Amino acid sequence: MTISRETLEADVVIVGAGPAGLACALRLAQLGADSKGRGAASSLDPENVYVLEKAAEIGAHCLSGAVLDPRSLAELIPDFLKAGAPLTPVSKDSVHYFTRHRSFRLPLTPPFLRNHGNYVVSLNRLAKWLGQKTEQAGVSLFAGFAATELLVEDGRVVGVRTDDKGIDRKGKPKSNYQPGYDLRAKVVVLAEGVRGSLTKQLIKQFGLEAGNNPQTYAVGVKELWEIPQGRLRAGEVIHTAGWPLASRQFGGGFLYGLSEKEVSLGLVAGLDYEDPRFDSQEAFQRFKTHPFVRKLLEGGQMIRYGAKAIPEGGYFSLLPTAVEGALTIGDTAGFLNSQRLKGIHLAIKTGMLAAETIFEAHSADDFSLARLSQFEKRWRESWVHQELWKVRNYHQGFEGGFWQGILHTALQMVTGGRGLRARYPSEPGHLRLKKLSEALPRNPELKADGKLTFDKLHDIYHSGTAHEEDQPPHLRIGDFDICNDRCTREYGNPCQHFCPASVYEMETSPDGSRRLKLNPSNCVHCKTCDIMDPYQIIDWVCPEGGGGPRFEGL
Repeated sequence: MTISRETLEADVVIVGAGPAGLACALRLAQLGADSKGRGAASSLDPENVYVLEKAAEIGAHCLSGAVLDPRSLAELIPDFLKAGAPLTPVSKDSVHYFTRHRSFRLPLTPPFLRNHGNYVVSLNRLAKWLGQKTEQAGVSLFAGFAATELLVEDGRVVGVRTDDKGIDRKGKPKSNYQPGYDLRAKVVVLAEGVRGSLTKQLIKQFGLEAGNNPQTYAVGVKELWEIPQGRLRAGEVIHTAGWPLASRQFGGGFLYGLSEKEVSLGLVAGLDYEDPRFDSQEAFQRFKTHPFVRKLLEGGQMIRYGAKAIPEGGYFSLLPTAVEGALTIGDTAGFLNSQRLKGIHLAIKTGMLAAETIFEAHSADDFSLARLSQFEKRWRESWVHQELWKVRNYHQGFEGGFWQGILHTALQMVTGGRGLRARYPSEPGHLRLKKLSEALPRNPELKADGKLTFDKLHDIYHSGTAHEEDQPPHLRIGDFDICNDRCTREYGNPCQHFCPASVYEMETSPDGSRRLKLNPSNCVHCKTCDIMDPYQIIDWVCPEGGGGPRFEGL
């Protein structure tokens, strides 16, 4: 079928309306306004800066812990508190080590987990607020439009294609069919978060992973609770290590007081674990049964649920941030400080630095790679580089387990981030999965009680996730025979465990064989399946724009 598509021309197209993309767009508008204020001519009209967001509304797919270092937000919006930023000042810090029944508070909080001067935030609410500021500055925001394809001509990114709407699950147009748009731009900025579908295309076409450590990830599973007043201070920050994670697993828990009655809590687990039956959602439910956590939550009510992958590879896993016609920023490129558990401030800062590079390129009418590569120079000369260089080997130090990781961390702090060697090696997390025959016995399955602990379907309901049912699956399986036969024998189909949303289900056929069934409408867009599949045959692509979770307040 020949499809006739409308082509729109823009100066800049930004894919993703998270903190990185919005900061980039807002900074471009600010630079244009400043230029005009000085009497200089600025040909960059903010209306010609297009921001595409696959969620139905700005912020709906934004999820993080989160504690915000306000450094870059203060650079972007100096009066952010007076301007109404939805932030809660950190009032108290503590770190606890959990065993199954006991909690041991560390007498001193490690320097990198001290949060004086920082803020507890809902990333969803912060993104909404940034979106309002960006729209007020005149930028064109388009929610509900998923960018599904990079447009590349003669080795240069020249734009993106948005999703076709109204396609049935067999790939045929329905009565409401509407073809996507081709958006052409002088510069495309990828700010689509972790493991973005366009970023995967960019990596493949431009060979961007050559010479890098492979990116490694964690998954954060989170709930928002209303609790009785007096249990937790507004702004109180609690981090935990140990149980329910095994000693060879990277990760830990968190509890953040958004208000006197609202607590954000979750569990972060490295996606480089060994047990193919490990289930992050179930581990998080176990976390809530710990006496310390149970006491805080009893009598409360769970409001929202979500999950998201986190780029943990650090400095040596960063993608090249400039190619012909395109820049990568924020989580897309891998800007995250896994030691501090913070990436929002890096997303905002890299978005701003990208905007300054683009504005100079636009003023000079020079969009060559040499000009765009000034972005790489900018962030390497900024505090972004200084911060990430000090923790360049952090996550890799935990590949031998928690206690070895603690020793490596101490040594790295003494040596300015170096540790035992200049560059610690790493490998993709899925390669660390053991075969089912090698796995240790697992804990008995947790039975959810529906009050403190929940099964996946209950949690999915509270994610607000919704997709058009009659559309092509956005989880593309390269070879179902591997899933139904080889993976069943070798790994016991870990997809049914590592997915925190019951997208993957093994059904028993009348002949006794087991076959994979997909439930794409459950997907909360965490990307864990794309990352952790042992055969790397799952490809997560964008569903029809507007579908997915609604991480209200997360």
